Amino acid sequence: MSFIATPQSMQFDAPLPLQSGASIRGYTLAYETYGSLNAAKSNAVLVCHALNASHHVAGVYEGKDHSEGWWDNMIGPGKPLDTDRFFVIGVNNLGSCFGSTGPMHINPDTGAVYGADFPVVTVEDWVDAQARLLDALGIDTLAAVMGGSLGGMQAISWTLRYPSRVKHCVAVATAPNLTAENIAFNEVARRAIATDPDFHGGNFYQHGVIPKRGLRIARMVGHITYLSDDVMNEKFGRQLKNGIDLRYSTQEVEFQIESYLRYQGDKFAEYFDANTYLLITRALDYFDPAKAFGGDLSQALARATAKFLLVSFSTDWRFSPARSREVVKALLDNKHTVSYAEIDAPHGHDAFLLDDARYMNVVRTYFANVDREIAA
Repeated sequence: MSFIATPQSMQFDAPLPLQSGASIRGYTLAYETYGSLNAAKSNAVLVCHALNASHHVAGVYEGKDHSEGWWDNMIGPGKPLDTDRFFVIGVNNLGSCFGSTGPMHINPDTGAVYGADFPVVTVEDWVDAQARLLDALGIDTLAAVMGGSLGGMQAISWTLRYPSRVKHCVAVATAPNLTAENIAFNEVARRAIATDPDFHGGNFYQHGVIPKRGLRIARMVGHITYLSDDVMNEKFGRQLKNGIDLRYSTQEVEFQIESYLRYQGDKFAEYFDANTYLLITRALDYFDPAKAFGGDLSQALARATAKFLLVSFSTDWRFSPARSREVVKALLDNKHTVSYAEIDAPHGHDAFLLDDARYMNVVRTYFANVDREIAA
């Protein structure tokens, strides 16, 4: 049973310095909170979102059908991250298109829509913005920071940028950086958008159009990488919609998998912003905490003081278990406290969003221990 969620927002006037050397001021962060903050303010858990998600992590919106938060199976009363015990915060990242300031909004310095001029943002910039929100909420220390995929990268970054503010880090289906193959997939998706005639160099808002063709292809490429081959074969196989007709145009949909990908692409193009897609995939590409240490991840993670839980999934080829094990090894090199679960699941990268009982029990047990720590 889901609870009612209430979107909130907070305005920040002071400039936020960015990793690029630029800054952004007069920005808004959209967020939601679930549960109650205890008197000691020691039970707060920050949940970081992945590429196309938002601050709407859990619950439903009153009067809106099919409005469940993207991790509603994970977070709520009696769920693995139990909002009867924890005060959970979801924040929409800067540059997104779900309420926080992004390319669709007005640049206070010019009075015009940011568009292609929205500054480059990184995982570290998002973490800094989240820290400012927590400051405003009066939360100095997090019981935990949690995220999957790109959200897991943010969770790891939190332990490095604000080590004294994080007690636990739960990073699911993530990696210490992207492989060349992952960057390549992101670039194909970006080129699909950038070469759409309706993109207009990122200033399509001024032309009253949306580069929907590019967005559709970008989503189709991304969606292929989120699923495993086994899941696609099980769900669709080589099933045809109406049987092969060799007289069909090459534009016709014949296979069920084609129909599914086109549906996903069409849906995505209706709600996601093209410039946001470019910004967020670049932030994914740039994340690499070991780079400043000559590629030595152990050295990069030395300054973390949190305890860690990492979870990976056997068929996730986009963020494979080997990448989580790299993080585990680097943490153990530093004698950090780390738990690791590798779940044999058929669902590919999307497994971190699904109801696998073993996965859910791992997270439930971990947070039960965190709760005991708080109570001690």
